[in-house]
Amino acid sequence: MKQNMKLSDFTFELPASLIAQTPAERRGEDRLLVIDRRTGEYKDEKFCNIVNYIDSGSLVVVNNTRVRKARVYGVSETGGRVQFLFADRIDDERWTAIVSRSRKQTPGKRFVFFSDSGEEYCRAVIEGDVEDGDSGSALKVVKFSAPVNEDFFRICGHVPLPPYIKREDDFNDETRYQTIYAKNLGSLASPTAGLHLTDDIFNSFRNKGIDTAEVTLSVGMGTFLPVRTENIEDHVMHTEHYSITPETADKINAAKRAGRKIVSVGTTSLRTLESACDENGVVRSGMGKTNLFITPGYAFKVVDELLTNFHTPESTLLMLVSAFAGRENILRAYKHAVEEGYRFFSYGDATFLK
Repeated sequence: MKQNMKLSDFTFELPASLIAQTPAERRGEDRLLVIDRRTGEYKDEKFCNIVNYIDSGSLVVVNNTRVRKARVYGVSETGGRVQFLFADRIDDERWTAIVSRSRKQTPGKRFVFFSDSGEEYCRAVIEGDVEDGDSGSALKVVKFSAPVNEDFFRICGHVPLPPYIKREDDFNDETRYQTIYAKNLGSLASPTAGLHLTDDIFNSFRNKGIDTAEVTLSVGMGTFLPVRTENIEDHVMHTEHYSITPETADKINAAKRAGRKIVSVGTTSLRTLESACDENGVVRSGMGKTNLFITPGYAFKVVDELLTNFHTPESTLLMLVSAFAGRENILRAYKHAVEEGYRFFSYGDATFLK
């Protein structure tokens, strides 16, 4: 049963010093807070020991989306440097984008885009605004002077690090802000729970009889948008696209029938599975769209355990994990994490809710 909750119910104090600005020196060398979602008890661990907390026979589901270098700087006719975060392709010459100093980017404004070596690559013009019906945020329609493909982002783009990482991206981010199994290009943000997983950890899963499967959800622009309504049920969730192969759906459904646990790596995998199932928890294959907003009171049909990072105050993701493990349990565990100096958000430490 849905609960009538306010945005202020999902806040906590977080020192800025605990917001991770860089990844761990080596992938997987992070801390892990294991939380019993029924009792609220928690335990400090090392992430490399995650296999010890997943039962033999479980199915671990990951999101294999790949992050596009979608953050691109354009130079205006007056010489100003403007940031574009390209969201969706309309056709060969048109994209939607979030543009910095948005109100000043009126129709007809022209920009030049340069490669990292300083050479002009292409030009574009602002065609107008497009209202995103899901999030209510104004996007711009950007028309290029000639068709662009992924080479444009590869040559001119930057890794779209989230706004709470207060630095420019560097070469290290091109690999560390991708999971090791990233395949399907199209996300504006990484499914960050998977950033901790290594080949050694996958080998430990296989050795214990833990199976794995992949889904794809392209993380969209909504990941950057805050909740602006005090009554959380008034928030409209952004729409994202997902796909599940028949092989993956069969594997998940077989595991559920056999009573084996489904372990979701990240909230994106979880939202995909919970969106693609029927009322009995049977997962359907194919392509789909989801704007599923999971808040306390939601009845989970597919996922039994969740590996996820620490989430920002008053965010839809904090609401999701509160639905999964109980708001009081989560806020108590987060308070402990703050006291113990855990690193938070995309490049930070992880939690395992079991």
